[in-house]
Amino acid sequence: MPSLTGLAIGDSVEFRRGLSAEDIAAFAALSGDDDPVHVDEEFAAGTAFGRCIAHGAHVMALVSAASSQMSRRAVRQGCAGTPVSAGYDRIRFLHPVFAGDALTAHYRIEAVEEEPVRTRSRFEVTNQDGVLCVVGTHILRFVPA
Repeated sequence: MPSLTGLAIGDSVEFRRGLSAEDIAAFAALSGDDDPVHVDEEFAAGTAFGRCIAHGAHVMALVSAASSQMSRRAVRQGCAGTPVSAGYDRIRFLHPVFAGDALTAHYRIEAVEEEPVRTRSRFEVTNQDGVLCVVGTHILRFVPA
């Protein structure tokens, strides 16, 4: 019997995007998080990072984009209900992200549950050097019509 999610363990997607200093400044303005470690080069130069770092929530937005790709795949494959994010677990920020980094969000289905109808996926965000920056688990829930 086919899965109600239209997805299977091992299904995966990737989403790639570079982050510029302008992107980080725009995210600070949009989110209201103008902590100097994100927006003040002089301040950030004196930190352990040596320069401004991207917001964790900004990097997580790439994971959201990857999960949206998986949601669209589920819909194309006839899933039951509307796929929506039900949350993130065990998120770990392992390496800072800087302006100029090219990031890839890797998203892979690890479990398909039929009651309630949802998937659990492992995600990893790596930079252009293959360094692991963020990891965690995402839950995609399928809301009945």
